[in-house]
Amino acid sequence: MGEQIRNIELLEKIALKIKALRNEKGLTQEEVYNDLGIHIARIEANRSNITVSTLAEICKYFSISLKDLFGEIENMK
Repeated sequence: MGEQIRNIELLEKIALKIKALRNEKGLTQEEVYNDLGIHIARIEANRSNITVSTLAEICKYFSISLKDLFGEIENMK
């Protein structure tokens, strides 16, 4: 098997959007970790090549579809 592909620009946009969603809800990284068991701090710091499954769980948690998340990310500069 080959190595994972890591699109830094895309991961940075995802990290920024997740952080914005968390801040909109007034949640700390620790609260999200306690609720999901996902190290959101690593994702927000762009130290993690997030899987689609993890991203789907985060979207579900923040009540946003993957489609809407990626639509908003595409419009980010």
